[in-house]
Amino acid sequence: MTLEIKLAFVKGLFEVVLKEISEYPEIRVTEKGVDFLYLEFFTDFELIKNLKSVSRAYLVVRDPEYNPFYISNHKSILGDLLKTVFAKNDKKAFKTFKIICAGSETKEIVEINKYIENNFGLILAEEADAKIQIIKIERRWEVGLQISPRPLSVREYRVKNMSGAMDSTIAFVVNYLCELERGKSYLNIFSGSGTLLIEVGQSDFTLAKIIGFDNNKEHLSLSVQNIKQAGLIKKIQIKEFDIFSQPKLGQFDIITSDLPFGMVIGKASDLENLYQVFIEYCEETLKATGKLGLYTNEFELLKAIINKSKFKIVKTLELQIVTAVNSYLKPKIVICEFRDKKC
Repeated sequence: MTLEIKLAFVKGLFEVVLKEISEYPEIRVTEKGVDFLYLEFFTDFELIKNLKSVSRAYLVVRDPEYNPFYISNHKSILGDLLKTVFAKNDKKAFKTFKIICAGSETKEIVEINKYIENNFGLILAEEADAKIQIIKIERRWEVGLQISPRPLSVREYRVKNMSGAMDSTIAFVVNYLCELERGKSYLNIFSGSGTLLIEVGQSDFTLAKIIGFDNNKEHLSLSVQNIKQAGLIKKIQIKEFDIFSQPKLGQFDIITSDLPFGMVIGKASDLENLYQVFIEYCEETLKATGKLGLYTNEFELLKAIINKSKFKIVKTLELQIVTAVNSYLKPKIVICEFRDKKC
């Protein structure tokens, strides 16, 4: 049985995931896909858990024979995965489990459930700590166990999820593409629950000034809770402003925003006006050599406004996100800078 690590991430983030893990020579990639990587097994799970662009990480074994019937007759295969993962975590971290598999009510899966309950003392639950997959990919079966109770994308600082809140791995990538190492000041407009701000505050780069603003009191309250949970309340400033008031906060090396989109704003004309005012504000607030990092579901509208502005688009990443109803969103990360850096 050959153990491997499998990393899963948002489709579209491949190049950044690859760059992030390239910083660790102990990580050796054996197989690549558009939203996954397989790695040679190694024992430093904490390193894997600290990857910021990865959504989930699994300990897996793959073999053409490892179907549910085979695993039910060779339960030690799954048992070894559980023992390995449990040894790398707090013993109290895993209390419940769930097997994700086609035909989850079959006799084989019921037998495997009983084996886990009897041998590991875990309770079968819909919202589980130990998430197990038995799936067929092309011609091979894969048995996998998530290496931590929570996905890597669910950060410890998240006190409460806000509807439509930005995925933390995407926030990390927006900041990463803005080249934080080149800046000392950072502004997040429409700061929401504070994900972009916290991800930059927890980065390896020291920025002298990190400010976010929003005009929604509920969002501001939630962001303060998350920032406190992250231990960054002295490092990050949160302010209540409306973009239409053009707040005077000085100039910044980096500006980021998870831009509001159609369903939130309402009429297309209102959204166009909002984006226009936003870009004009950034023209005045971003330093000449600065970076503007945006996340949007309304790329064509944004692109048309940017093309008439002082900015140019220097990079885009198109993402694909599965929604709760199994449809897809295709937002974009957009990185801009001034056409004339002397402006």
